[in-house]
Amino acid sequence: MDADGVISTVRDEQATELDRLGSDKALIAATGATLETDAVREAAATREHALASALDDWSDEIDGAIGAAFAAAADGAAERARRLDAPSGAPDAFGEHLGQVTGTPERVGAGLVAAPLVLDRFYLQVVSFFVNEADERGAALARELRTAASDLEEARNALGVLATEDREQVRNTAVEAIGVAYTAYADALTEMGLDPKPIC
Repeated sequence: MDADGVISTVRDEQATELDRLGSDKALIAATGATLETDAVREAAATREHALASALDDWSDEIDGAIGAAFAAAADGAAERARRLDAPSGAPDAFGEHLGQVTGTPERVGAGLVAAPLVLDRFYLQVVSFFVNEADERGAALARELRTAASDLEEARNALGVLATEDREQVRNTAVEAIGVAYTAYADALTEMGLDPKPIC
């Protein structure tokens, strides 16, 4: 399975979870139903800070193309956090999960495959929030951040140098990480008396 095959498999296997992570309840879960500009920016900054921290730590532990991929992705997350111009709160469940991942294939799966897929869905609702607020500048920034956060180029770079047998572990760990993000989302909504499943 090549790099794009790994990514496609993860996306397909977690299609339901990713779809719900991008639902109109995403920001309710992320902000504790505080749907205000500062709270939305802080939720986004919190995610980016946690991702940048994990990736930066990993880049210090490995050389070569994979270390470079971690470093580039860390720089990207840090820059997005800077552009949000908001304080960072305590890491959410996904951020905490990243801090506990060990092993190079596992870190590629969680930090370079799962994180962009999860952030793509999160920023979809950040864009919608600013559009609904008639904040054109905020919406434009959110669109730019979504494009950058969902970029899987570093995942492809890292997967390209991993052994074939390691790519299966990348897939497994990416699926697991998305599951952590979804469980946290579902639990947050359930605690508020909301159904995380879409109403058909």
